[in-house]
Amino acid sequence: MKIVQINTVCEKGSTGRIDVNISKILTENGIENYIFYGSGHSDYEFGYKFQGNLYLKFNVLLTRLFGKHGFYSHFATYKLLKKLDEINPDVIHLHNIHGHYVNVRMLFNYIKKHNKKVIWTLHDCWAFTGHCSHFDYIGCNKWKTGCHHCLQKNMYPVSWFFDRSKESYRDKKKLFCGVKNMTIVTPSEWLKGKVKESFLKEYPVIVINNGIDLEKFRYTESDLKEKLGLSNKKIILGICFKLHDRKGGDYLVELAKKLSDDERMVILGLETDEKLPENITVLAKTHSIEELAKIYSMADVFVNTSLEETFPTVNIEALACGTPVVTFASGGSGEIVDSRTGAIVFEKNVDILYNKITQIVFSEKKNDSYLRNRTEKLYSDVHQFKEYVKLYNEI
Repeated sequence: MKIVQINTVCEKGSTGRIDVNISKILTENGIENYIFYGSGHSDYEFGYKFQGNLYLKFNVLLTRLFGKHGFYSHFATYKLLKKLDEINPDVIHLHNIHGHYVNVRMLFNYIKKHNKKVIWTLHDCWAFTGHCSHFDYIGCNKWKTGCHHCLQKNMYPVSWFFDRSKESYRDKKKLFCGVKNMTIVTPSEWLKGKVKESFLKEYPVIVINNGIDLEKFRYTESDLKEKLGLSNKKIILGICFKLHDRKGGDYLVELAKKLSDDERMVILGLETDEKLPENITVLAKTHSIEELAKIYSMADVFVNTSLEETFPTVNIEALACGTPVVTFASGGSGEIVDSRTGAIVFEKNVDILYNKITQIVFSEKKNDSYLRNRTEKLYSDVHQFKEYVKLYNEI
């Protein structure tokens, strides 16, 4: 059996780590496999980048000038299809096929012509909209019947001048439907439900949750609280990179204003020139899993105020480190939490959010063995990626 995965990136980012971990398990099982990607750099031995950085920038420019994301990158896609001809894979496993690196018309015409078996893991909603990768934040449901007059034209994938959402929706529907043997995988029940309401509803859809490396994400003792001068404080941890967007950073700032003297808000990755409340400590963004594990372990509760999510691994990472989670019920975020590992807040209300956090902190759920045990049972990366191997064999 030969497997080819196609993704924007290899090794880098959440989807890049997923495709490499799947590849490693395939290799351990003696299955020939490759990862084709079009952005960034990777030294992974089975990774193959088929688009140069300059050509990538050119295709970004085409999208911004003319809209119609996903319908450029002709030369790079030609190279990709030539490699597919050479390998002749039994299964093509698609991940994100947006990202300015592949021409979806050429790719799907190839798939249909050669009657290839396909697994398509959707990490967001781009596959069934006319433009955007997420729509919950603005409450748009045009994707159910046909996109037009897009309210997010200037959001990723950015189009400066033209709204091509109606045309793109029509063409994507024609291309993506009618594949004889395609299975769609989603990381959450929430996204599965959206797929079943979209033009992709003709396909079987299964849920394989994202997994994490539980050897690296675990409770880790450190002197981080002492270094930050927070030894006697209850730590409420949040992650966001900027304020005033769909990741809900504004809620973290408002939440900080409600904290008592013995509580402290720590925000990881925030970059802003705005004045913040004095009881907020900002930590620089880190790509070190070891540092992340120490930060999660330091916290008494992790709060996820994102207003738009598919299936956030940050929730899983916190739980793996023994830290309970309080989250807005955005997308699949609430699916990760049960009543013993945290709380779900269904209203976007800071008062309710703070009350839930207080309940969690005083219930002493921190480092409860149940948090770790449940995470090991449900979200081990090895177990989740083996589900893909099982799926390959089934189809």
